[in-house]
Amino acid sequence: MTRVEKIGLIAGNRNFPLLFARSAKKNNKYIVAIAIRGETDRALAKIADEIHWISLGEFQKMVDIFKSSGVERVVMAGQISPRRLFSRQVRQSAYIQSLLKTIKDKKADTIFGAVAGELNGVGLKLDDSRIFMDEYIPVKGTLTKKEPSFLDWEDIYFGFDLAKAIAYLDIGQTVAVKDKAVIAVEAFEGTDNLIRRAGKTAAGGIAVVKVAKPKQDMRFDIPVVGYKTIVNLIKAKAKCLAIESGKTLFIDKERSLALADKKGLSIVAL
Repeated sequence: MTRVEKIGLIAGNRNFPLLFARSAKKNNKYIVAIAIRGETDRALAKIADEIHWISLGEFQKMVDIFKSSGVERVVMAGQISPRRLFSRQVRQSAYIQSLLKTIKDKKADTIFGAVAGELNGVGLKLDDSRIFMDEYIPVKGTLTKKEPSFLDWEDIYFGFDLAKAIAYLDIGQTVAVKDKAVIAVEAFEGTDNLIRRAGKTAAGGIAVVKVAKPKQDMRFDIPVVGYKTIVNLIKAKAKCLAIESGKTLFIDKERSLALADKKGLSIVAL
């Protein structure tokens, strides 16, 4: 009898963990999911073969679960809300406080890189989070029916260079521009809040550009857009969205593109 490989899933919030679990199961993998209380969608329980709920910071419990289940490969999917870094739960977690004392700063890459190192140290390999997700990664081209105008393209390429610069500094991965003016730069608040802020500041007409970091570690914190992103862009009266092909996950793509087409929003993958 063929042995089914077990994949450990560290599940953050939103739809990415659900889609990953479904895709991995289509590839005949057995999913052992670690769900974070207050973050992970409870719908994951209907998809994963096993699900174990833990609190943020219970690293050793997570390791024990993976080890006892025979897991050797692990994937991180979904975000942990940035505000949780300042929560009482984190302040009271001896493991997280110990980990934070060993790192040079609290940038996402630094924190997740430290976690990856901890996993590797106990014999768990952290995989590229795009594994099994090819259908959700757009290739280069215009994704919507509406093509950007000449002036839109000027804003897109202007924004792309800026987004790469802030991504290199690990400040954020998204910018909003209008008529070659920088309207907003993503920091700790995340892409959705950036879009809302930019929409209010510019009163519409913004181009939003989201990229991968120049040396993006594809095991964690990869760029993700989805239906909620498109809804926020429409509310902000944005004119276009540009993402990076091959390095961005587009969740709920068909539904999102249908809405974008209906509202006249153009979306491109560079």
